[in-house]
Amino acid sequence: MKITAASEADFDTVRSITQQTIKAVYPHYYPKGVVDFFLAHHSDENIMRDIRNGDVFLLYTDKNEAAGTVTTEKNEINRLFVLTEYQGRGFGGALLRFAEERIAENYDRAELSVSLPAKAIYLKKGYVFKEYCAIKTENGDYLCFDNMEKPMLK
Repeated sequence: MKITAASEADFDTVRSITQQTIKAVYPHYYPKGVVDFFLAHHSDENIMRDIRNGDVFLLYTDKNEAAGTVTTEKNEINRLFVLTEYQGRGFGGALLRFAEERIAENYDRAELSVSLPAKAIYLKKGYVFKEYCAIKTENGDYLCFDNMEKPMLK
């Protein structure tokens, strides 16, 4: 497995991993309005901006297959997605450790907004509740999530 910085040439791969994972996982936890909100939030423009800023990374399997992605911006972890066929193999944990190491270089804590499907994972990884949030989406559905944080060891 290897994790590398995404380039503009990797845009379609990052977009595909993000959209496929949201469409496969989130409908089991959220109503359609919230799934649509997530897809819009991870828009082409936002992904490309983050790639151009050097904040997006891709995880490749030993067979050189793109399996996941993570974005770090300052001390925030964003857009951590692993394709469903690669989940449960430690790739998400590897992406999280990578993001935390990157953040720990300059910050004393990592922060993230946690979707319902990922909350238990982050609690097991040492993240603690910071605040509860809810966003009303266009068709009246609510996106409910927690902001969490974890101290970074140096």
